Amino acid sequence: MAGSLAKFRVVIAPGLDNSGPEHWQSRWQRLYPSFERVQQDDWSNPDLPAWSTRVDEVRDRRPTIIVAHSFGCLASVRSVARDPDHIAGLLLVAPADPDKFGVAALLPHTELPCPSIMIASTNDPWMPIERARAWAERWGSTFIDAGPLGHINAESDLRDWLPGQQQLQILSDRAHNAGPLASRQR
Repeated sequence: MAGSLAKFRVVIAPGLDNSGPEHWQSRWQRLYPSFERVQQDDWSNPDLPAWSTRVDEVRDRRPTIIVAHSFGCLASVRSVARDPDHIAGLLLVAPADPDKFGVAALLPHTELPCPSIMIASTNDPWMPIERARAWAERWGSTFIDAGPLGHINAESDLRDWLPGQQQLQILSDRAHNAGPLASRQR
């Protein structure tokens, strides 16, 4: 992947149980070794405050794009809403339903401070597409209906998931074009 994405640090934020070797996030890390991964202490315990603190900890002074999946989306959104410094954009894929985890009150209910794209599936067991669309609108995210891809994970057999990589490139172009304040403004 080239172009504007090369100007950003890319951090992968997996969901519950991390992303196994055939998950598109893990495949992307093999394709792009510079991509980094958030590590959680307990991948089986979806603790939003603890997980979002781990997202906070991976930040540095470089403009960063976070590529999040499932509960990792919720942790990333919470982290960025609390402190948008150095975050250029968010790619939110198959977010978990905050109500299923009882964490909706811990998430922002206003537009995110950086460009974001949310990709959701019509048959995701963790988030009905109508609810995903509502959260995307609330956060000011561009919404992409990916069709029937389940939870957009390893079971979806997406391999290197080229449409997702294209959306990451679109997001990086948008963040680049937003200029030096991309981490603070949409």
